Amino acid sequence: MNIQSQFNLTGNEKGYWFVSKNGRLWLPNGQVPVGTASEFGFKDQLSQPIGEWNGQTAWLICKEMNEAMSSIRPLLNDEDPSLFNMAGRAVQLAEFYRSHKYCGYCGHEMYISKTEWCCMCDHCHQRYYPQISPSIIVAIRHNNKILLAKHVRHNQDNLYTVLAGFTEVGETMEMAVEREVFEESKIKIKNIRYIASQPWPFPNSLMMAYLADYDSGDISIDKSELVEANWFHYTALPKIPEYGTIARRLIEDTIVLCREYDEYGDN
Repeated sequence: MNIQSQFNLTGNEKGYWFVSKNGRLWLPNGQVPVGTASEFGFKDQLSQPIGEWNGQTAWLICKEMNEAMSSIRPLLNDEDPSLFNMAGRAVQLAEFYRSHKYCGYCGHEMYISKTEWCCMCDHCHQRYYPQISPSIIVAIRHNNKILLAKHVRHNQDNLYTVLAGFTEVGETMEMAVEREVFEESKIKIKNIRYIASQPWPFPNSLMMAYLADYDSGDISIDKSELVEANWFHYTALPKIPEYGTIARRLIEDTIVLCREYDEYGDN
């Protein structure tokens, strides 16, 4: 992969401008701005092309703007999920560059590789890559009901969602699914199958999404993680995650399976 180095803009560069610092992105009027560098006062700013979106160059500038710095969550609602993914790349790279200016082994200044997304040290030859934390998320069906939980971090929003967690060292993704479900709810599951994935840059997860069926056990929650968890009939769901999230897709897919159960039984 050809990674272009950071350089000072002349003002004539065109494209989409991803301006990021501290996990936030510049979104004037709720959108990623498009135009020339000079239009936005970016002449002489240090920038780097990080890909292409909508047929134009995506430019990263690592700085804080005076206003309109925002979470990239609103971009989940865009019809094209690749915009959210590119914004996630920008936010994660900006944070990666901020935290890897100097080598953690020898303390010397590092530079950005021209062949891959990494920072390199000329002194001790160490390479550092952006951290990506593999995570699982799973929707569990029991006949015509779905297991939904209110997480501690979502308590004030009264939001219910499916179970999720990080993969541990030495685990397969499927092992992580079984372990996380049992740790958080004390139930056992079966028929685990992979559905899709979604980059989740809050701050650096890659969500691997699964469906599973209930096997055995009674719900007993881990109170350090969950406020409550229950089986919900697919026609009487509580507040659930917004469209654009992989959690919402899993819930929607499970609703289809619940309807099929009501119509055809568990065949």
